[in-house]
Amino acid sequence: MALTDSVREKLDLPDLVTGGKTTKDVTDDILQPTEAFPTSLWWKMFSIAATITVIDICVIGYLFYEGLYILGINNPVSWGFFVVNFVFWIGIGHAGTLISAVLYLFRQQWRTGINRAAEAMTIFAVIVAASNLILHVGRPWLGFWLFPYPNERGPLWVNFRSPLIWDTFAVSTYLSISLVFWYLGLIPDLAALRDRATDPIRRKMYDVLSFGWVGSAKAWSHMEITAMILAALSTPLVLSVHTIVSFDFAVSILPGWHTTIFPPYFVAGAIFSGFAMVVTLMVIAREVFNLKNYITMKHLENMNKIILVTGMIVGLAYATEFFIAWYSGNEYEGFAFVNRAFGPYWWAYWIMVSCNVISPQFFWFKKMRTSIPVMFTLSIFVNIGMWFERFVIMMTLHRDFLPSSWDMYSPTIFDYTMLVGTFGIFFTLFLLWCRIMPVIAVAEVKTVMPTKSGGHH
Repeated sequence: MALTDSVREKLDLPDLVTGGKTTKDVTDDILQPTEAFPTSLWWKMFSIAATITVIDICVIGYLFYEGLYILGINNPVSWGFFVVNFVFWIGIGHAGTLISAVLYLFRQQWRTGINRAAEAMTIFAVIVAASNLILHVGRPWLGFWLFPYPNERGPLWVNFRSPLIWDTFAVSTYLSISLVFWYLGLIPDLAALRDRATDPIRRKMYDVLSFGWVGSAKAWSHMEITAMILAALSTPLVLSVHTIVSFDFAVSILPGWHTTIFPPYFVAGAIFSGFAMVVTLMVIAREVFNLKNYITMKHLENMNKIILVTGMIVGLAYATEFFIAWYSGNEYEGFAFVNRAFGPYWWAYWIMVSCNVISPQFFWFKKMRTSIPVMFTLSIFVNIGMWFERFVIMMTLHRDFLPSSWDMYSPTIFDYTMLVGTFGIFFTLFLLWCRIMPVIAVAEVKTVMPTKSGGHH
């Protein structure tokens, strides 16, 4: 039930929809980008992202033809950028489920303006992550071997003790639940698009996608119950997916990886980077589609507060790693961390610390938390830092137990192209989605609109 203006003033509750909008305005404003010709800014951004994607696809095709030798991977650093990208993009996908499911269960109303785009971000980020997981096995056309299936080769099963198999199950489960939860929330808005469509083909398409939604009380009741169940199922996945990803490293015996702090450390880092990417996307969406009255400063400020908190947790994790390495008295463990900070890849380590620990501290100041240029810049810094965090972890391989096997990892132009290509694929999918689906959940936004005293909505 919406609160009256007088009650909101007494409770000091901010308006989550500004500009004096009516419910009709909400529908018109949010659905308009899917019905009108795209803006020039959208075309420019889409052209850049699509070009990068095409180049990336060409490089992947060349990789299939020539083999993995065109990359910079070598004997000690055998995973290269693929696993760095995989862990980074899985982390990006965390904020979507957190905003959608966890905040839904806790009835946080400020989620309504940003949850739809965050959910879509999760889907696209997991797709990019999964593609890197498949590519890093070397023969991706045999990727289906990762799944247990009946075969004619005798009692041949996947190795359930392998973290690679754990990743496969975790990522596929996370993608399935996130996809269903995202689509469920879209159904009422797809029906609204159907009812407004004038083109018969477009109308038919949205009619099929909305499953004949009529908006009856019974339909709404069923959807609310289903959303609650899916939110309850999704919430543990926020913790479980990146915990399992951290096991890729933690179950090994390599100094610097074999540590119990990895699961909570990875989860905090994932939420940290995921919220930073949501801020980046929300700033772009509110500018490109003129949604400033629905993605308000309150939404962005709340996310910046979460970035500040999780950033400090990540900083604590960095310090704890060094403390435990010293306290354990294990010379190999101690060397691994000293090598990270002062070895050949010292520059990557200090970029990580600068971006992840120092840059979020600006959000202590309200003026910084509510400044669009500052938050946009810092959100990009955070994602740069989080990518380098995974890079630093991976570079632990370049100096292991035996100095005779030490070697430097030097990425090639193909590594860098595929790294940039992951962003091209992600933003291409996101921009295309913004053209055919509502960026904001229309029905949910209407439930948090301020109403006139004594009025109804």
